[in-house]
Amino acid sequence: MQATLDPEQRCVAAAAILYAAAQLGKPYVWGGTGPVGYDCSGLVMMAYRAAGVSLPRTTFQQVYAGTAVYSFSDLMPGDLLFTPGSDGTAEDPGHVGMYIGSGLVIQAPQTGEDIEITPFKGYWQQNVVAVRRVV
Repeated sequence: MQATLDPEQRCVAAAAILYAAAQLGKPYVWGGTGPVGYDCSGLVMMAYRAAGVSLPRTTFQQVYAGTAVYSFSDLMPGDLLFTPGSDGTAEDPGHVGMYIGSGLVIQAPQTGEDIEITPFKGYWQQNVVAVRRVV
């Protein structure tokens, strides 16, 4: 049976996704929490803050927020996807993106790139080491 979110959870996730989507095209800025640019965890933190949910600042802390999701078939919009990234490991992930539904992820990728939407298939599906539901 696939997981579902109640109406309040869906509204919170939608608000976080809308905030993140409004940042599309802004630059990746290491340590950035907006409004000019964001790093991956800064984007996630500020998106959820806009939706009324407090998250820790860094990926290394965010990976412990909320509850674990153990199957990709249970992914819901708003879920956080963690990969080792360039500065982490499978045990201590260094990159985070937000699943927005329809097989898509919004992320602040890395220096020199802008906030973008990417497919879950490929990089994310092959590299995700943790999924967290924070609503």
